[in-house]
Amino acid sequence: MTRLGNLTSLGRLALATAIVAVTGALPALAQSSSLLGNSGSRRPLTLATASWTYQAPPEQKQWKLNDFVTVMVEEKMKMIREGIIDQYKKVEEATALTDWVMMDGFSIEPDPQSKGDPTIGAAVDNKYRAQANLHNSDNFETSIQCTVADIRPNGTLVIEGHAKVTVDEEDWELSLSGVVRPEDIMPNNTVKSEKIAEKQILRRSAGHGRDGMRRGWLQRVLDKIQLF
Repeated sequence: MTRLGNLTSLGRLALATAIVAVTGALPALAQSSSLLGNSGSRRPLTLATASWTYQAPPEQKQWKLNDFVTVMVEEKMKMIREGIIDQYKKVEEATALTDWVMMDGFSIEPDPQSKGDPTIGAAVDNKYRAQANLHNSDNFETSIQCTVADIRPNGTLVIEGHAKVTVDEEDWELSLSGVVRPEDIMPNNTVKSEKIAEKQILRRSAGHGRDGMRRGWLQRVLDKIQLF
């Protein structure tokens, strides 16, 4: 007993493990994950069985045709394009005609070219320089109510929606279509536009505001032809 008393706790544990391994007298027991109740009726400890404030998540909605889905449209586009073209071309050419022929009746004879050899000289100097800068930034945010137009075999939803607003002779139209997964739709039946696949958004406006920014037909023709 004196010798056992002098052993450390780690040594005692090692000695006990060795005795059990040799004799096999003690069976192996697994500790329950829960400390509630007696050992015979213990069960795994989960939020549903142990928490007083636990609320089960709502079941996934079973979507049907013509159900409503609100799409939160948030599209940001930014484009920067810069280009510089510098082209220079210079051509110089000098040509001399040293031998020629002349007609003497119905015969062809060498032309003595008494006035000297005819010469041709040409010079072309062409320089072209173009510089273009384009900075375009657009931020479009709105919401549109869509309906489920089709349900594909894999469960994805095909949605589409149209909206038109007219205020003081200003017309505004928006159309949206695409495919969305049911799990991407939030419990309040809303989904962000970035979650939509095969997305097509068409935005149109008409009225005094649009007319003030729109180019005239002559300006559009000149911009397309680019005479200069």
